[in-house]
Amino acid sequence: MKQKDQKEQKDQHGRTETEFLSNYSLKKYPQPSVTADIIVFCETDQQVKILLIRRKNHPYLGKWALPGGFVRETESVQETAVRELEEETHLKGVQVEPVGLFSVPGRDPRGWVVSEAYVAKISHQPELQADDDAMDAAWFNLSFYDTLQALTLKFFSPIHGTFQAVLKKRLLPGILKERIEYTEEDNGELAFDHACMIACAIQKIYLF
Repeated sequence: MKQKDQKEQKDQHGRTETEFLSNYSLKKYPQPSVTADIIVFCETDQQVKILLIRRKNHPYLGKWALPGGFVRETESVQETAVRELEEETHLKGVQVEPVGLFSVPGRDPRGWVVSEAYVAKISHQPELQADDDAMDAAWFNLSFYDTLQALTLKFFSPIHGTFQAVLKKRLLPGILKERIEYTEEDNGELAFDHACMIACAIQKIYLF
């Protein structure tokens, strides 16, 4: 049984937690902005497709990218991914799960921005409607070629043409098993580090 009058612990400066928090300010420390990006795979007739949007604004104006955006203070990062997907493509009701956190310095030319990537896999190809920060939204046929040193991603659309991205691979030790780190050698027509995000999602779903 806990003592009713148990004293609150104090830190090395003699402060209780209440006293500490009353004088604490997050402004003392630099803070990154947080974004969410979502990779949507669609499998129809043994063909893997991926959803991409064409960016309407700087940076990477006109480049193809994953749907995504900045996290609001009132939502979780996963809620942001689902919201941004609907706002930019009008696609909703998909199940998503995390792929990983992307935080390499300089990944975003706007400043210190870290992003949590999510993946969804659906079995039908719904119509897309570009909106919000997207000037276009499209399904691309996706093929990938995996070797010991590199992963090549090829994107094809009968309307938007073909491009590819090439990623170098490095095997790193892990707690349960070895893991693969990707670095972009050529991101093709993709914005930010979205080629790395797509590669990690492919590794998680198709190359595990």
